[in-house]
Amino acid sequence: CSLLGFDLNRHWANPSPWAHPTLHGVKQLIIEMYNNPKINLEFYIDIHAHSTMMNGFMYGNIFEDEERFQRQAIFPKLLCQNAEDFSYSSTSFNRDAVKAGTGRRFLGGLLNDTSYCYTLEVSFYSYMLGGPASAIPYTEEA
Repeated sequence: CSLLGFDLNRHWANPSPWAHPTLHGVKQLIIEMYNNPKINLEFYIDIHAHSTMMNGFMYGNIFEDEERFQRQAIFPKLLCQNAEDFSYSSTSFNRDAVKAGTGRRFLGGLLNDTSYCYTLEVSFYSYMLGGPASAIPYTEEA
């Protein structure tokens, strides 16, 4: 939430320069980059902590084009192969109405089919290896 109490990840469609200045500025920058033919914007990744689920996981968009949908799944699969605390089985691809104002959903509809938009979520607490009895807490040292 912002200092004014707004959930900034629900105001991407129409951010207010007064109420959501950082979001408004980032959105304008992304649109400028997208409209610049010298820049190829390939990824947008919104990073959040999650208060109830374990591990790291992602949200991605659903597309009518099956090939684009399959290409989008490659990045989370690579994360799963290379990060022991990332869970591909907890990764979800959706277009839930409640998520319509998120950066992932808004930019996924705005950018072209060579750009991929994700939300990366990581547990506040721990990750699991091999079952519920093997929770490994995230610590400063780790």
